[in-house]
Amino acid sequence: MSIASQAGEELGTIETNIPARLDRLPWSRWHWKILIGLGTVWILDGLEVTIVGSIAGAISAKGSGINISSADIAGWAASMYVAGACVGALLFGRLTDIFGRKKLFMITLGVYLAATIATAFAWTPLFFFACRFVTGMGIGGEYSAINSAIDELIPADHRGRIDIIINGTYWAGAAAGALLSVAALHIFAPLLQWRVCFGLGFILGLAILIVRRHVPESPRWLFIHGHEDEAEEVTRDIERQVMESTGGELPEPDEDAITIKQRSSIGLWEITSAIVRNYPKRFVLGLALFIGQAFLYNSILFGYATLLSTFFHVATANAPYYLVAFAAGNLIGPIVLGPLFDTVGRKPMIAGTYILSGVLLLITGYLFKQHQLNATTLTVSWSVVFFFASAGVSAAYLTVSEIFPMETRALAIAVFYAIGTGIGGIIGPQLFGRLVPKGNASDVFVALAIGAILMIVGGLAELAFGVKAERRRLEGIAKPLTAVESAVRSGASRAGSAARRSGTAVLPRSQRPA
Repeated sequence: MSIASQAGEELGTIETNIPARLDRLPWSRWHWKILIGLGTVWILDGLEVTIVGSIAGAISAKGSGINISSADIAGWAASMYVAGACVGALLFGRLTDIFGRKKLFMITLGVYLAATIATAFAWTPLFFFACRFVTGMGIGGEYSAINSAIDELIPADHRGRIDIIINGTYWAGAAAGALLSVAALHIFAPLLQWRVCFGLGFILGLAILIVRRHVPESPRWLFIHGHEDEAEEVTRDIERQVMESTGGELPEPDEDAITIKQRSSIGLWEITSAIVRNYPKRFVLGLALFIGQAFLYNSILFGYATLLSTFFHVATANAPYYLVAFAAGNLIGPIVLGPLFDTVGRKPMIAGTYILSGVLLLITGYLFKQHQLNATTLTVSWSVVFFFASAGVSAAYLTVSEIFPMETRALAIAVFYAIGTGIGGIIGPQLFGRLVPKGNASDVFVALAIGAILMIVGGLAELAFGVKAERRRLEGIAKPLTAVESAVRSGASRAGSAARRSGTAVLPRSQRPA
């Protein structure tokens, strides 16, 4: 195989101002449609994780129809879900960069739906674990495809707050999952309680699938991969819908056009090199942010109900109420603090939220160790801690999505999610799931301290290597791998004027960069 074929067939050279046209759009009803169609995936993830955490006692109870222990649910089931998410993120993340955002965010949601409904019919621990693994694959793939699409469709002035708020909606799903668990535990027999919860997750995912059909492919992905006509068509349709909903003319885009040497695909080695070799400090930053948040969240959330039961004798049927309060703090944080990531800036806000949440968690962990907290005060304390942590963690996904070249975006999200979650998300639940049932507060404090220190390290990494990406065009934060120096316009007036009018112009061979 030739080097050219390995790198992907070169299709042509174009000049386009589609990124400038998308970034100059005012907020409109069309953008809300994108938020509903794409952003709701985090609700599903929160629903999944919380249902399993809050009804662990019901799944392991006598008469549930499956012979499984609470420790297996908090440990192995949680780890299998996270492992599946890592595999799914890497697999579907790579496919997202190759085949487009829309194809993959439809496929990954389909995978989630199939695995979730299958979980409701699990009859053995092994089948239950397998279903959790495949469900995780779908969710992990969603993170890559959805974050890529959102960041490429949302205007630069709004990208930070919207991405952070969307990631924060995970906790709306967590609260919904907890409330659904309460209802199921009180209404249905043990055999059906947990199965109905998974069935309701399937119904919610199906509704999202119907809405998502109307979300377009990313014009940025289209023009890079040789579909400039379709990119132009999609962009014009977006502009038309925005004009209709706002009732006014659109401002003129700036003169910041970009010249792209189109490729049918980008080689995996080239993408990996771009992430690791070209941006080593950003690579370290992504690892630090993701490992800290993954360990912290996965260890605590998967074992929260077990902790309440073990140390405070909270009944299984009442545990979801505490999870709702915990989820509320996590949801309010991104909503309240999200706009500051676009105004105050990424670097101070990410570093501040990571470090502050880590310090507060150490304090609450120490109070827990000294038996100074009860179920209510622990939940309130953690709601405050995660008010800040949730905003910072949501910004971690935003960070790795915007600081690497466009062609690597989905895979970059997948790599950091997989590595961070693989280290923190698999080890965390295993550690926490084994320490909590022992009933030793000092052991639990050790797990909490590890999570807190990793969060503080993530904040320090942001101070050292953070990127000031607020209100900047994606192409200005990280130059696309396919971008070349703009063609000299002195002899290319026709092509240049065409680009300014329609947004995209195919450059004559004599005017293409070498």
